Amino acid sequence: MKKSLTIIALSITGLVSFAQQDAQFSMNMFNRLSVNPGYAGTNKALCATILYRDQWDKFPGAPKTGLLSVDYGQIAHGGIGFTIDQDQLGFDKTLKAKLAYSFHLPIGASGTLGIGLDAGMINKSMTGNFIAPDGTSTVGGGGTDNAIPWSGTSATTYDVGFGIYFTNEKLYVGLSSLHLPGQSLSKTGGAAPPTVGSIATEYDWTYEVARHYYVMAGYKFQLGTQFDLTPSILTKSDASSTQLDFNLLARWNKMVFVGASYRLTDAIPVMVGLEWKGFKLGYAYDVTLSALKSHSAGTHELMLGYCKKFTKPLVKQGHMNVRFL
Repeated sequence: MKKSLTIIALSITGLVSFAQQDAQFSMNMFNRLSVNPGYAGTNKALCATILYRDQWDKFPGAPKTGLLSVDYGQIAHGGIGFTIDQDQLGFDKTLKAKLAYSFHLPIGASGTLGIGLDAGMINKSMTGNFIAPDGTSTVGGGGTDNAIPWSGTSATTYDVGFGIYFTNEKLYVGLSSLHLPGQSLSKTGGAAPPTVGSIATEYDWTYEVARHYYVMAGYKFQLGTQFDLTPSILTKSDASSTQLDFNLLARWNKMVFVGASYRLTDAIPVMVGLEWKGFKLGYAYDVTLSALKSHSAGTHELMLGYCKKFTKPLVKQGHMNVRFL
């Protein structure tokens, strides 16, 4: 029964065309570059972030996602960034890598408007170790589902995204769209190995890369000299389904942060973390609300980040006083 549930979940979340395909993170407030190229460099620093997410722990074939993002904000009238992430869902794996550039326009006394574009690649692959609901495997000719490529398959295409992002000392707002070309990846090949007296069947494998849309916003309230509170939202949509995260992050003395989120019909994430001398370490745990809560041990997420601001050295200036000439 558990294997059957695994197959149903994987089929729905990973292989249905035009479903939301981008990986999600509970600590999305620390992961703005991957969903909006306009963010690149707007913090005027060199920053790097690593995220790892183990979703639906103890559930066979559940998603496991890793991400690395780096951006720098004082180059060519704007900022640049790089993101690479891998999302594995059972036998289904997605690898994405992209470069971003954001042109910065000063707005007001402390505001920056970033207009960004990213470009890169998407690789989609399937391994050949699919476990069918009846317990048989495609490995070694024991499979019963000829729609699954027993020897594995892979395809790669280009990818482009666009975003605008505004930030100042307290507010940030971003709009973006990823996977603008709406590419289709496809392969044809042998789906199952031949058995005695039979011929190997063929499969037609197609994966549609759906265009995604993101809206993000947050505002920092300063509560005294040591506390600040930042509510934020992140909306993700592929024009077919929409997901909304409500976040609340509290920070003490610019050193300790705690937070909680509500993801509609899916989970309640809670998080805690430390900041020290530019380093940032965070942990989040998702309390599952969907039907999968009876079949998993929740979701774990880790975040490690580092930021260093570079300030231009002051140039000493001297002036001769004409009275001493």
